[in-house]
Amino acid sequence: MRNPELTKEKILSKSGKLFNTQGYKATSISHITDATGLTKGAIYRHFKSKDDLEKEALYHLSQIMFDAMAERIKSKNTAPEKLSAVFHFFETYITNPPVKGGCPLLNVAIEADDAHPVLRRGALKIMDSIHESLVNILQKGIKYKQIKPSINKDYYATIIIASLEGAIMMSKLRGNNEDIKRVIKHLENLIKEIEL
Repeated sequence: MRNPELTKEKILSKSGKLFNTQGYKATSISHITDATGLTKGAIYRHFKSKDDLEKEALYHLSQIMFDAMAERIKSKNTAPEKLSAVFHFFETYITNPPVKGGCPLLNVAIEADDAHPVLRRGALKIMDSIHESLVNILQKGIKYKQIKPSINKDYYATIIIASLEGAIMMSKLRGNNEDIKRVIKHLENLIKEIEL
């Protein structure tokens, strides 16, 4: 008996790994049929186009990342602890990524230019989701008197994302965790400055 949901999950999982390691443009439908053992017709029964598959695979990869990050955050009690958990989640991304190939947001952001608006919008949606989550942590920290109420939450969320993604890129290029460790130390000092 066929199970369309399991088939779709298999396509997303296999194509997501290919897109995240080989690149979206470099991965063809033929690569995906080889990886899944399915025909092109079977792929297109679940996804109306390659663009649609790329977008859904990006969301699939991002959900894996968000779930792994949420697991670390939920065990922490205060906003500074939750932010530190986010920082250290990205530290382990270099040596032990939850998805093969590294950070899906960074990978797709590099590839998604004006020629690929679907992927660009998908990357922006993921970045906005991370930004919103950080703002939410900061807002709760203010509410529970853990963070100074005068801070600009959007500013700090932007600095955190830019710092972590830049450090991931640098550490990935160098093949070690030194750059991400330096950035995490800087971000933890930054959080100490806004703690109550």
